[in-house]
Amino acid sequence: MVLLAAAVCTKAGKAIVSRQFVEMTRTRVEGLLAAFPKLMNMGKQHTFVETESVRYVYQPLEKLYMVLITTKNSNILEDLETLRLFSRVIPEYCRVLEESEISEHCFDLIFAFDEIVALGYRENVNLAQIRTFTEMDSHEEKVFRAVRETQEREAKAEMRRKAKELQQARRDAERSGKKAPGFGGFGSSGMASSNSVNIITDTLIEQEKPKSIPATIRPSGPSKALKLGAKGKEVDNFVDKLKSEGENIILSSSGKRSSEAAKVLPPPVNMESVHMRIEEKISLTCGRDGGLQNMEVHGMITLRVSDDKTSRIRVYVDNNDKKGLQLQTHPNVDKKLFAADSVIGLKNPEKSFPLNNDVGVLKWRLQSTEESHIPLTINCWPSESGNGCDVNIEYELQEESLELNDVVITIPVPSGVGAPVIGDLDGEYRHDSRRNVLEWTLPIIDAKNKSGSMEFSIAGQPSDFFPVNVSFVSKRNYCDIQVSKVSQVDGNSPVRFSTETSFVVDKYEIL
Repeated sequence: MVLLAAAVCTKAGKAIVSRQFVEMTRTRVEGLLAAFPKLMNMGKQHTFVETESVRYVYQPLEKLYMVLITTKNSNILEDLETLRLFSRVIPEYCRVLEESEISEHCFDLIFAFDEIVALGYRENVNLAQIRTFTEMDSHEEKVFRAVRETQEREAKAEMRRKAKELQQARRDAERSGKKAPGFGGFGSSGMASSNSVNIITDTLIEQEKPKSIPATIRPSGPSKALKLGAKGKEVDNFVDKLKSEGENIILSSSGKRSSEAAKVLPPPVNMESVHMRIEEKISLTCGRDGGLQNMEVHGMITLRVSDDKTSRIRVYVDNNDKKGLQLQTHPNVDKKLFAADSVIGLKNPEKSFPLNNDVGVLKWRLQSTEESHIPLTINCWPSESGNGCDVNIEYELQEESLELNDVVITIPVPSGVGAPVIGDLDGEYRHDSRRNVLEWTLPIIDAKNKSGSMEFSIAGQPSDFFPVNVSFVSKRNYCDIQVSKVSQVDGNSPVRFSTETSFVVDKYEIL
């Protein structure tokens, strides 16, 4: 058997996809397929037709034909068997047997055709083997990737261990009064913010050195060196001095990183006898090429009553949300009253809310995969260049009613390649060489400052800059649920109340 070509064509002889297994020109193939429909108008009930030079073996596929072009001296029985296998392969890749679907999966079909026939002769394969060969699932490749990932993890662990050893050696040298050894290029990016953080760390270590105190006046209690924050005033003076010299200092009062400290909002100054906290947390995962994989927003209204005179109350809720959230009230709350009038009140109106206790009276949940619901979109575009990668990252606030504060966008960067070279920038940045991340900080994002971008260059691959993580806080909630009024159960007289709203991030990442 010598198979010249395999093609899927229309009933008019137009080739949709054709695979030649011997040396043939495109004009020759198109001419043979164009002549094929004319040869079928002989009224014979056969699945093959012949000319002086070739034989056509065909099978109708609804509005199309699967055609094999062979030599005249080929075995017709083998040709028919091969034709059946070709006809079974096509539905594996095409859901419907139409011209558009065939064109869309043309390369998949060509790869499958190559597994059936090689150099004009049929291979001894079945449909299951063709599927396995085209998937190219390699056990050796999986083993290689697993070994490489293990090696990368071990290398990172060794790098962290070396970093700790170098830091400990530096501390020991400073304590003994010797000159601290130079550590080459590790973490020495030359950036003002990184150097200033190192200076502060070294100063804290210096100031915690034990001072020589006479034994007669030494207190019997624990040493002051073990008290956290005992030298806070001197440290503040040192930080003020660095700021006056133009250094960029990013420190929080609790000693945490800015991205962690930003997740906690301060309590309001004035709290009435009826106080409510409206809290929301968002968990969001997006793909690097676009598309929202999952987004969940969990919210709760927590009520706290501190005066017995205002313990028998009703809370009026304005629900202006149009995103389709699910509401759930506390079991002791009158569900019929809430469903009818959006009023939170106890089932037994004679009972009171507990005093000086935080009680969750209303919960809601929103789950969505619609991209229009993403409050803050992040687009990260790494592109390879001659010296590494040029990365352009941008943000855009889609929910313009929000005001996001203390926004930190954390981008992972390769280790051991130095600091990134920053180009255009909105806001501020900080390169953490120990954690191998670049933190892009923005004090506020709102309708007036809804978009911005940052560009930087660094050695690496495009996959090195994911996942991107985002953290922020907001005093406005995402789902438009507010408390409009609080009144007494008896007499319906209004009650003064205070509210505290927070919208924070539980997880916000772009994979």
